[in-house]
Amino acid sequence: MTTLCRDCGVLTETPPVDRRCASCGSPRFKSHAELEALTLAHIDCDAFYATVEKRDNPALLNRPVIVGGGHRGVVAACCYVARLSGVRSAMPMFKALKACPDAVVIKPDMAKYRTVGRQVRQLMLETTPLVEPLSIDEAFLDLSGTEKLHQGPAARTLSLLVKRIEQQLGITASIGLSYNKFLAKVASDLDKPRGFAVIGRGEAVQFLSPKPVSLIWGVGAALQQRLARDGISVIGQLLDYTERDLSARYGAIGRRLYRFARGEDDRTVTPDAPAKSISAETTFNTDISDAGELARILHPLSERVAERLRNAGRGASGVALKLKTADFQTINRSRQLAKPTQAGEILYRAALPLLEVEADGREFRLIGIGAEGLVDQSQADLPDLFEAAPSRDARLDRALDAVRDRLGAGLVQRGPK
Repeated sequence: MTTLCRDCGVLTETPPVDRRCASCGSPRFKSHAELEALTLAHIDCDAFYATVEKRDNPALLNRPVIVGGGHRGVVAACCYVARLSGVRSAMPMFKALKACPDAVVIKPDMAKYRTVGRQVRQLMLETTPLVEPLSIDEAFLDLSGTEKLHQGPAARTLSLLVKRIEQQLGITASIGLSYNKFLAKVASDLDKPRGFAVIGRGEAVQFLSPKPVSLIWGVGAALQQRLARDGISVIGQLLDYTERDLSARYGAIGRRLYRFARGEDDRTVTPDAPAKSISAETTFNTDISDAGELARILHPLSERVAERLRNAGRGASGVALKLKTADFQTINRSRQLAKPTQAGEILYRAALPLLEVEADGREFRLIGIGAEGLVDQSQADLPDLFEAAPSRDARLDRALDAVRDRLGAGLVQRGPK
């Protein structure tokens, strides 16, 4: 049983008798039979936005902090003090303030968070080139083959990495260590904040069996309900089925259900993995039911998504519409495009019929649009048999991009046709 001191990095064969590291006296250590063999990790910063705000304002250290919009918005992040009162990310702000009326509410400062996120990413990349970001504050890391470079197993290297993050950047992070991405992601949520959880090969199936099927990536509310109707509520029940049975019953995700239930995941850590979707949304100050007003708001969101597509060098093969009703019911509708595009006007015209169906007099508090089925920009807005050049919409968007580059992003906007 290998034991690691998480503060000084000393490795021993047995846990300390007095629960203190013999070298530095720290009570923070991790023991596991496979500790020296596992190399795939998920690192997740703890309550990232709120932690950055507390770092920058020490007076908030012991206060409940919520980062989010105004009364009409939602919680973007909250500290662990606020979570003790029941506040959670994505909770409507009015519910969060009802649960924790003493909370300090801070408007998100995304530029600051991105800066800190890049600093965290740089420290990760100094540890291993195999870093796959999932968001601004979390990533998978593969430390295979780094033992000689860092003079120790991945577990030790990771522990010293999060210590550097804490000392140099003033924020904390939690580690999930395992032998594949699915279990590393699961592990990182087990011991927050400042956690270090390990799931080895020898315990994976036993660990997973009593867990709800919703723990499996991709099992949302609809599939969870469908599985429940079939008598499957925990992961262990999936072990009674063959891969063919699950694939026949649930389609493509059936293979994942079969493999993940057995602790199998062959996905590799892919640096700079391309985004699967690009979106923009807005929450209204007051609920809106008028279809024309909703359409007017949708247009600049479409332009924003298109600009992000062009900046990312991607094109969209599909478009998705998101609406949230006054009673917080989320509606998602999508459709495929005739051909990939980077043009905001094309995205808008494709989403408009979806909106017209849903805008039936109900009041909505949020609208959003997303670009899906992303492809390389070389495949977007290609001329067809009857066109000798890219579409007028695509050419106009690129011309406006050039003007914005000279005059500023917010000075030139395109209106709906």
